[in-house]
Amino acid sequence: MLTILLNWIYMLFTTFCTGFLFMDFVDRKLQYRMKRLDSVLMSGLVIVSVYAQSFSIFYRVAVEANVIMTLICIAIILVYHKQMFKMLREMWNETSVYKKAVIAVLFLLWAFFSSRGYIYYDSDLYHAQSIRWIEEYGVVKGLGNLHERFAYNSALFPLSALYSLKFLMGYSMHAVNGFIAFILSLTVLDLSKIRKRGRMLLSDYVMLAAVYYLTIIVDEVISPTPDIAVMCVIFYIFIKWLKTLESEDRKNVAPYALLCVVGVYALTLKLTAGLIILLVLKPAYQLVKEKKWKEILLYLFMGLVTAVPWMVRTVIISGWLFYPFPYLDLFSVDWKVRKESVVTDARQIRSWGKGTSDAKHLEWVPGWFGTMLVFSEKIIILADVVSMGIFAVGLLWTLIKKKWKDLDVLAVFFVLVCSYLFWQFSAPLTRYGYAYILSLAALGIGWILTSIKAGRNSKIWYEKGVFWLRDRMLILCIVLYGIYKMIVITDAYIYGARLVEAYIMQEDYGSYEVGAYDLDGVTIYCPLYGDRSGYDPFPAAATERNIHDLELRGTGLKDGFRHK
Repeated sequence: MLTILLNWIYMLFTTFCTGFLFMDFVDRKLQYRMKRLDSVLMSGLVIVSVYAQSFSIFYRVAVEANVIMTLICIAIILVYHKQMFKMLREMWNETSVYKKAVIAVLFLLWAFFSSRGYIYYDSDLYHAQSIRWIEEYGVVKGLGNLHERFAYNSALFPLSALYSLKFLMGYSMHAVNGFIAFILSLTVLDLSKIRKRGRMLLSDYVMLAAVYYLTIIVDEVISPTPDIAVMCVIFYIFIKWLKTLESEDRKNVAPYALLCVVGVYALTLKLTAGLIILLVLKPAYQLVKEKKWKEILLYLFMGLVTAVPWMVRTVIISGWLFYPFPYLDLFSVDWKVRKESVVTDARQIRSWGKGTSDAKHLEWVPGWFGTMLVFSEKIIILADVVSMGIFAVGLLWTLIKKKWKDLDVLAVFFVLVCSYLFWQFSAPLTRYGYAYILSLAALGIGWILTSIKAGRNSKIWYEKGVFWLRDRMLILCIVLYGIYKMIVITDAYIYGARLVEAYIMQEDYGSYEVGAYDLDGVTIYCPLYGDRSGYDPFPAAATERNIHDLELRGTGLKDGFRHK
């Protein structure tokens, strides 16, 4: 835990410096000022992630990458130190003592959660090894041939390699997800404004959904899985989007366009987040309408800079632009993962999420709903179905009554519905889509409750205390749920986790029995039982079968792998 705190101080330093540089750029070029710490940190996180991916294309992501990044951050401080200290001083003075204490507690709690807990099966299957390949070699041609899952390129892995600090700690840290969860926690702290405001807004409902999600992942955040990172980022995007619609900046196109760039980053974390790009319709329409061609080119450039390093990495690793997506076959390279393997891999992911190997038409739905979901998840899914009905009715009512001001919220609703349906009919494992299923339900409930309050007699009824009581009952239920969840966490997680000796060093990956096999004079390890190998030994493949079908492209591991 202590090493994680030090690791996060370094993350705060680098993401704040790079995020501040970006904030100054946006202020000068787009006349928009990012005022929140979480916005600066998220911007910095995206920039550092793009940097790590770009660096990995040319060299390993280890001490050299960190030295260069640190020097860049020092240079930023030398140039902007007065403005940076002014911003920090203003943030400090504007933050109440109570909120400062809450932030400090959250920082310590997430560090504790990141120090120990449940490591995903996939993390010991391929996440850990993927990160180690980046630490040791950067990107390797045809790595997906050694293990198909290595082809699941995620922007999280180079970022994790950058912040693993193995060269300093002696072991590879995996605390990036905890840091991203902490940033999302800073975002949802705006729920405290409900009391002063006296009413709930749509963004508050989605923030409550994010709080619910954060309570789900406390014992899993130690795992370097893209599932957690992408869900946190998507929650962040939808919350910030709705908050912008509710703010004085609602007519400014810049915050929406910048959030679309973060949406591109979400896609690079996990390809299944791709439909969030539909949010771009709003800023694109506004920019074209106002004929802001230079700004359009600037935003396109930002999106490309965010996506291109990830796409290049995917091509080098697998020979495919998007993996596992066999329908876009653009490259003919000798290290290409065979198409039949891509098709099989995509089918397995869909089947795994649906809980059946014979997922035809909609026959799988009853079995999936009955056996793959726990009771609380079933309630949320039913709420999603109702929310989609609310969206349909709301859209029809808006078109009939020509209430065009509601289209902005309905556009968010539309993207959530599309994202949910894509999740539902592709690979509906709940951890793959928590941000969609929770946000859609929350937005549906919020839409109904805020619409009722907006009725013509709302002022009278509010003065009589009906809505006042309703809002506070809702908040009370949420607080009681939070207390209940903390009791469950304390009993089932913290009490047991305190026995783990992780107060100084972070709990490491799992260890497994492996056998050694020769591949053109290079030793490759494979698990003797099952298919997991963890972080050590290295390099490892899931099965011996993969090794016998491969050959090195050159004389060493750096040259990559290809089929014989």
